[in-house]
This record gives sequence, C-alpha cells and structure tokens, in this order.
Amino acid sequence: MVDVDTPPETTLRTAASHVSRNVPLAGPDDTVTAVLDRMRGCSYDSAAVVAVVEEDHLLGLVALERMLAEPSTTPVVEIMDVHPPVVGPGTDQERAAWLAVQHEEPTLAVTDDGGRFIGLVPATALLGVLLEEHDEDMVRIGGFTSSASAAQTTTVEPVLRRLGHRLPWLLLGLVGALVAAGVVGRFEEQLAEEVLIAYFVPGVVYMADAVGTQTETLVIRGLSLGIRLHRVALREIVTGLLLGLILGALALPLVGTLWGDWHVATAVAIALLAASSLASVIALALPWLIQRLGKDPAFGAGPLATVIQDVLTVAIYLAVATVVVL
Repeated sequence: MVDVDTPPETTLRTAASHVSRNVPLAGPDDTVTAVLDRMRGCSYDSAAVVAVVEEDHLLGLVALERMLAEPSTTPVVEIMDVHPPVVGPGTDQERAAWLAVQHEEPTLAVTDDGGRFIGLVPATALLGVLLEEHDEDMVRIGGFTSSASAAQTTTVEPVLRRLGHRLPWLLLGLVGALVAAGVVGRFEEQLAEEVLIAYFVPGVVYMADAVGTQTETLVIRGLSLGIRLHRVALREIVTGLLLGLILGALALPLVGTLWGDWHVATAVAIALLAASSLASVIALALPWLIQRLGKDPAFGAGPLATVIQDVLTVAIYLAVATVVVL
C-alpha cells in the first residue's frame, strides 16, 4: 500500500472530507458471484470498486469491470489489487486525488494508521477535487490572493459591487491628492524663486510610483502563491535602493547638461534615490497589511500605495530642493 499521509493541521481540506463508507465490501473468501449477488438491490455512493476487507483491515480493491470479466467462481482475492492507492484521513485532498490518477484507479481507499478501513473516496469526488484545485491554481497564476471561487466572483461581479470594492480606496486617493497639493503649497515661495524645481515634480513622482508598482505587483503575486513576505523583503529593498542609485546617477548629468542647473540636477538625483528606496518599502508593506486585514490587495494596495508614495515623494523632493538649490 502507498501511504502519503500528511499532518492534518497543514491542510485546509483533506481526504477525510470526501470519504464514504457506503461502498460495496467483500471478504477474502467471497467469490465474484457472491459479491455481485450481494450488490444487487443496494444503493451505494460509488460501486465502481469493491473493497476487500478482513476484520476491518483493507486487503485490496477490485474493480467492478474486472469482476464482470472473470468466471463467477473466482475468489475476489485472486483478482484484487493488493497495492491500491491508499491515504490517511489527513492527507491533503489534492495529493490524494493525484495519487488515484497516477495509479489509474477510479477511487481511493482511506485507512487509519493501523491499516483499518475507513472508506473510499468516490470518483466523482476525486474529479471535483481536481477541478477545484485546477481552478484555484489558474486563478492564483492570475494574481488573485483568495480562493478560486472568491477570485472568480470578484472578476464577474456586477457593476455596483465593483464600485463598492474600488471606490473607497480611490476616495482615499482623492484625499491624498489634496494632501499632496497642500504639500506643494507649503513650498510656494521656493517654487516662485526657482521655477525650474517645479519642472521635475511629475518626473520624480512618476519614477517613484513606477518602482513601487513593480514591487507591489511582485508582492501581490507572491502572496497569491503563498510566498511569505520575509522571503522577498530584503531583496526588494536592496533592489529599490539600487534602482534609486541608478536612476539618480542617470538623472544628474542629464538634467545638469540639458537645463544647465547642477543644483537642481543634484536635488532631482537625491530625491530619486530616496523616493525609489522608500517606494519599495511602502509597496512591500501595504499589500501584506491589507491582506492581514482580510481585504484583497489587488483593490487597495495600488491606490493606497500610490497616494502615500506621491505625498512622500513630493515632500522629499521639495525639501531636498529647498536645501540644495536655494
């Protein structure tokens, strides 16, 4: 027998949730005729396979089509599969279903640690498990974080429900835009004194948003696939820092040469370094936090991360420009 038992606490749904005891049973001394006669007039959850049991211990399985092809006096022990696919009740449902497929069996036997027969998982249940797991895998590849059914519901939900999921986050974004405008207004005198500073506000904000969006997409995809944040956090933070260094190093000579103001160029370079590094941290933290709150990061992380990044980027750039340029 094959035992792929896994601890029940590590799985969400197990073989035990699909097992049925209402299946045809046979003893080791039963013949094909005796088993078939006993099955007539009975209603089973699945009759494709007969479990051969002795003192509640599973000896093997024999398929119905195999019995129909044998002489009526043949003992079932001579034609049964003595090494059928067998799992424990705590085995994850997906592993259990794939084990049955690999053994080319229409059902799966479930036994306890002592080999005592618990029941069979019917073919319809196995098919349902495979379909459910397939749907879930496909949805996860698409970047959703919840179960397949929830993700599919979100995808095809009606317009009003879509608005309900998205609008609150966008309203937060609107508030953030007003805050960003207030931050810019605090630097009105500095901008009036050196208007060239204002030219690069959109560019610095965009680059920080772009770096944050890349990190955010990777984090949401990772969360949907079960990848813990700590596995990618350090690498993404270092990547954000390096991107800021590269972008700043490229911006410094370009802005200085094209606009002829090396003080503004220095402010842009420093702001790109700081804002890109900070954007990666924000994009890492927000999807994780939103998921921990039971919300879908696909809706909230983007708008919320964008508004926080924009406000901080504007503040950083104008503060740096004030010190370096004026």
